[in-house]
Amino acid sequence: MKKIAIAMIAVVAFAGAAFAADVIEFPAKNGKVTFNHKKHQEALKDCKSCHATEKGGKIEGFGKDIAHKTCKGCHEEKKAGPTKCGECHKK
Repeated sequence: MKKIAIAMIAVVAFAGAAFAADVIEFPAKNGKVTFNHKKHQEALKDCKSCHATEKGGKIEGFGKDIAHKTCKGCHEEKKAGPTKCGECHKK
């Protein structure tokens, strides 16, 4: 449990700096998740698909629950992108 809390703190702490990155790596209990931000920007063309404002920025409260609901949910809805655990979480 302590490792999960530390990993989540690290995600939040580095989220601001990582926002501008083309590829972001999130630590996770069952394998890191690599997120290609640039690819998603190009495909979605609307920051509000994921962010609170059209200017983007930090996703408040981002963590496992939000990622699974928002990211996985979008992939399932659009029938594109990974939806199975091992497709996102790489050990």
